[in-house]
Parts: sequence; C-alpha cells; structure tokens
Amino acid sequence: MSEKNREGKQSARERLAVERERQKARDKRRRGLLVGAAVVGVLGLAAVVGVLAAGAGDDKKDKDTTGPVVVPKGASGEDKLSIPLGKDSAKSTLTVWEDFRCPACKNFEDMYRSTINDLAARGMLKVNYHLATLIDGNMGGSGSLHAANAAACAQDAGKFAPYHDELFKNQPPEPDDAFADNAKLIELAGKVDGLVTAPFKKCVNDGTHNSWVGKSHEAFQKAELRGTPTVLLDGKDIFSDQQNPLTPQKLKAMVEKANQ
Repeated sequence: MSEKNREGKQSARERLAVERERQKARDKRRRGLLVGAAVVGVLGLAAVVGVLAAGAGDDKKDKDTTGPVVVPKGASGEDKLSIPLGKDSAKSTLTVWEDFRCPACKNFEDMYRSTINDLAARGMLKVNYHLATLIDGNMGGSGSLHAANAAACAQDAGKFAPYHDELFKNQPPEPDDAFADNAKLIELAGKVDGLVTAPFKKCVNDGTHNSWVGKSHEAFQKAELRGTPTVLLDGKDIFSDQQNPLTPQKLKAMVEKANQ
C-alpha cells in the first residue's frame, strides 16, 4: 500500500473518530437536557401543589358569606342589592351585572365607561350596579368577593363609582387572584382621593359586606342570567345581540331619545 493511500485511510479514520466524539457529546448534552427538564417538571409540579396546599387552608375563611348581611349605605332595589349611580329622576335605567375579575366586564367598562358616566352626570341615565362572584366559582380563589366587598366599603364612603372604575382599570389577568389580597385593594383605593381612611380599611379587612355580596351573587344565580357582564336598558338586554351589537354611540342615542 502506498504512503498516500495509508494517509488517506488514516485521515478518514480520524474524521470518523472525531465525528463519533461529537455525536457522543451531543448525546450527552441531550440526556442532560432531558434530565434537567424532568427535574424542572417535578419541581414545577411540586410548586403548584405547594401553592394549592398553601391556599387550601384559608380558602373557606376567605369565602365566608355566612355572617350578618350588612347593606352598604345607599344601596337600593329589591333586598337592597344594587348600588345606584346617577339621579332617580333619570328617564332611562341601566342595570349592569359585573364581576371585578371578569375580563369581559373589563372590556365592557373600558369601552362604555366614559359614555355611561357622562349620561349619568347629565341626569339622563341611572345605573344600578349588581356585583357577582362568578369567576371565584369558575377559577377558584376569592378575589371577586374581596373586590366586591371593597367596592361596597367605597360605597359607604360615597366613592363607589371612582373606586369601581379603578378596580377595572387595574384588573389582574383572570387566573391571577390578586384581588384576594386586601392590601392590594387598599393600595388601589389610594388612587381615589380621600377613600383610604381607617373605617374603609377596617371594612375591607373585616369583610364587612361579604354576606351582602353573597346575597347579590345568589340573586344573580336565581335570575339565570347568561353571564357577566349582563347589561339591561330599561329591562331589555341590549348587550348580547351579536346581530346588532351595542356601541357607545348606540347607547348614547337610545338614552338621549328616551330623554327627549
């Protein structure tokens, strides 16, 4: 065999050996990644279980609505389960069922807030807000209840409307039960001038209106409404018709026409 052929075969063997080492290295890295992923998965599952276990002990306490029903100041309607906005003399009445954790409710508020507040300020529209805790039941947690209680505490202070708006402006993602934290609710109340007082903080932390919120949600269930938000203008559902979708302009036109 010539020297040239021997060098060629040796070079081929060396290239093959190098490639084998590279493949071994790749296999080693792949095994490491798989093991790492498995460990992360186990740790992640453990963390989730830990979170669920950590919250399980307080969940019943956080959702307690069995105490005496304390009606917020100025609440109206049947069993005093609605919070009014606007003048009683308004010729149109908007009834709104909402949940502070409900993303669709936030979308509604973001789109219609300025129109509703303007019509109410002009004396054309009275709004009856009803609070539900639908998301607590669907997703778990107690943020809907705690936020509704805090809103009722704001009603006691005559500041329901601005606080209601701040809660929706600062709504956490649906799976995030951030509103279950009373400290967070009090922090958001700081955005409303004069709301954070000792009585307000005590009302929030004591869950003063929890049972009232529970009664409001029971009324929501008994009414067999399609969900939140449910929006009625003078008793007629104006929000669920997909063939003729509501717009702020249409709502304004309907209310102004009724007030002519």
